[in-house]
Amino acid sequence: MEIITLGTGSPIPSPDRAGPSTLVRVEGRSFLVDCGRGVQMRMAAAMAAAPQLTAILLTHLHSDHVCDLNDLITSRWVMTPFPNPLTIIGPVGTRRFVERTLQMLEDDIGYRIAHHEDLTEGPVVNVIEVESGIAFDDGTVRILAEPTDHAPVAPTVGYRFEAMGKSAVLAGDTVPCPGLDLLVAGADVYVQTVIRRQLVEQVPMQRFQDILDYHSTTESAAETAARGGVQQLVFTHLVPQPAPGTEQDWLDDAARHFTGNVHLAVDLFSLSI
Repeated sequence: MEIITLGTGSPIPSPDRAGPSTLVRVEGRSFLVDCGRGVQMRMAAAMAAAPQLTAILLTHLHSDHVCDLNDLITSRWVMTPFPNPLTIIGPVGTRRFVERTLQMLEDDIGYRIAHHEDLTEGPVVNVIEVESGIAFDDGTVRILAEPTDHAPVAPTVGYRFEAMGKSAVLAGDTVPCPGLDLLVAGADVYVQTVIRRQLVEQVPMQRFQDILDYHSTTESAAETAARGGVQQLVFTHLVPQPAPGTEQDWLDDAARHFTGNVHLAVDLFSLSI
């Protein structure tokens, strides 16, 4: 199982970090978790493409996690010379979101059908909405979903990938909660979006301060990992982006609560288990 943090950024644009997205490769299958800005550029760097995806999994519908979904839908459709339905898995509300995305693309779909004789219908998308339990299982790879807590954004889910006796959890935006504890229990790898509280608190803007109450911090994510007996912890979606030379400070936060390996991800960081 290979985990690639394609994009490790946040809603704050960065020249170095694409929007939140993570690729999981296992046994010839490719799963994309979230699809923030620039995801396909990072996929190209990782030798991945929209037509090859087994499924896209969304943790929640915040714009920074889904803003390139329309590009993935279009690219898969026009880059594949045969019918290639796209599976999108996400929390309740995903079906309506995808329907509205396809409505937004209606003009473009019409232009392409008019221009290409071999395109006779628009993109085919299969949406699976999940709350708790099995989100995907093909006999080789099993993906479990559990509710997380990103209120007032609701519902939100995290995912646990299981294959070949290994497990990896990709949680998305959430504070510690029972669903998250269920997912991470005994996991080999736990990938968590995080903020660094002491840095956020220094920003004199209420709208920025508001993010403190619905994201895991470097320390609370480490505590979740320790409770679950996780082997390796990966920090992504870093807010604010670490200043050069301060990376160790983020790792030190975690080390006070978690004795396993901690990785501060950059775009295209790869971890195999």
